[in-house]
Amino acid sequence: MRVLVIYAHPVETSFNAALHTMIVERLTAEGHEVDDCDLYAEDFDPRLTRAERMAYHDTPGNIEPVRGYVERLRKAEGLVLCFPVWNYGYPAILKGFFDRVFLPGVSFRLVEGKVRPTLDNIRKVVAVTSYGGSRLRAYLVGDPPRKLVQRLLRVSVRPGAPVSYLAHYSMNLSTPQSRDRFMARVARRMDAF
Repeated sequence: MRVLVIYAHPVETSFNAALHTMIVERLTAEGHEVDDCDLYAEDFDPRLTRAERMAYHDTPGNIEPVRGYVERLRKAEGLVLCFPVWNYGYPAILKGFFDRVFLPGVSFRLVEGKVRPTLDNIRKVVAVTSYGGSRLRAYLVGDPPRKLVQRLLRVSVRPGAPVSYLAHYSMNLSTPQSRDRFMARVARRMDAF
């Protein structure tokens, strides 16, 4: 399967960096064709410009500023997101990726004012993330990243595609053992992708 891995963390020594490396290695070892999209390494600009916003509904013109990323997304059969949760949301670079690449004509189309998903090429989605705070704290604020993956991405990809959300909570209190357990969980999920 062709898998697009979207990675969003600026520090190469972070726990997320270790997760990202392991994800790519495990998917590759299982024979998948991996397109490793490291948003920081690629210097992705998350800012939606005025011109892009004005042309937002102008398909195919809206695609031009991010054509390379759109092509990568359209070629993918699987999608793996690897990111930290900061302030109970996506890192700005990942949020900007969604704003600039998941466009009308790419991830959805409008039919008589109703949104219709168009990423039928995506047959599996896995999000791998970490939170500084506890699961309870995330729950109390609504856990937006989890909801966006499990609700919005679920309806943007092929109907019935499995969507997994793997999160290591309480990173601020994590131990080598808790991190190892989570790494093993992610490894098993990548091996079964």
